Amino acid sequence: MIIGVPKEIKNNENRVGMTPAGVAELVKRGHTVYVQATAGANSGFSDEDYIAVGAKTLPTIEETYAIADMIVKVKEPIAPEYKLIKKGQVVFTYFHFAADKELTDAMIASGAICIAYETVEKADHSLPLLTPMSEVAGRMASQVGARYLEKPQGGKGKLMGSVTGVRPARVLVLGGGIVGTNAAQIAAGMGAEVLITDINLPRLRYLSEVMPKNVKTLYSSTHNIRMELPNIDLVIGSVLIPGDKAPHLITRDMLKLMKPGTVLVDVAIDQGGCFETSHPTTHSDPTYIIDGIVHYAVANIPGAVPFTSTMALTNATLPYTVALASKGWKQACKDDPALALGVNVVEGKVTYKAVADVFGLKYEPLESFSWYKK
Repeated sequence: MIIGVPKEIKNNENRVGMTPAGVAELVKRGHTVYVQATAGANSGFSDEDYIAVGAKTLPTIEETYAIADMIVKVKEPIAPEYKLIKKGQVVFTYFHFAADKELTDAMIASGAICIAYETVEKADHSLPLLTPMSEVAGRMASQVGARYLEKPQGGKGKLMGSVTGVRPARVLVLGGGIVGTNAAQIAAGMGAEVLITDINLPRLRYLSEVMPKNVKTLYSSTHNIRMELPNIDLVIGSVLIPGDKAPHLITRDMLKLMKPGTVLVDVAIDQGGCFETSHPTTHSDPTYIIDGIVHYAVANIPGAVPFTSTMALTNATLPYTVALASKGWKQACKDDPALALGVNVVEGKVTYKAVADVFGLKYEPLESFSWYKK
């Protein structure tokens, strides 16, 4: 198979879809890998690093898309890339379709096979290709939250861990999954008072056992969240419904419950955000203020630490990339139900129910395709 690795063009997206080590594994199995020139530079990988393990380089994104049977990247295609994607081409990346109707329509029109990292799901409901980036995003959420609590950034002027005799910042983490757990760990490590919420009581019970003493658990309900907001300095939103839009746990009217300078970090922004007042921002312009509340809603938080993120992501994606290349996407998905759940759009048909439901589109499961039944 011919695999193309384009350079990411989303604002300040510094990750790359494949490391030289990953390329080496594909080349070893007889596949051809084309990497766009300088695609890995911001993650610490030179063109020479790729060439040394057998990759070929191409100067432009247009050539990279044109030659490839399968595109492996990090972020969803953006408007300039839509026209480059071909009918029958496999695109393996994060898509987050439910938050982007324009992208969904474009991929349906392209006739491509769109396999989304974020909906690859194992039998135990774990999300192996979302987990590494969730770890990074969760840890960074507390880092950036601490920064934007500083007065020059619009915050209250509070130090997360404070100092002797002064109460530390209070952090509310919405969601006890991978993002929330990592956010709580880092905030707790900074010395903050942390409250983590979820609707899953067994998960809360587990967190109460393993988290540091300065992390407390709370059942997630609108009433409980409202009761806590007046005393909270930083809210980290990390609620996930795989493939679907995130619920709005903090509405516009709830902003008035918080003191000016409170910081909201919406890690769920890729799936539409879990604050009603959230809209996607970029690393070059990461925050805005509504009703005195600082909003940070960068849609590719891990892109700020591309070396760590790229290594973590490709460690997870490589086995699936190898399977898709070596078996072809149809056989790979028949052999692996987890990978099959990653298939969101096939040649104009929506094959992931949550995406179809969000936009009122016809849902056509893979199991209904004739080739899948054979």
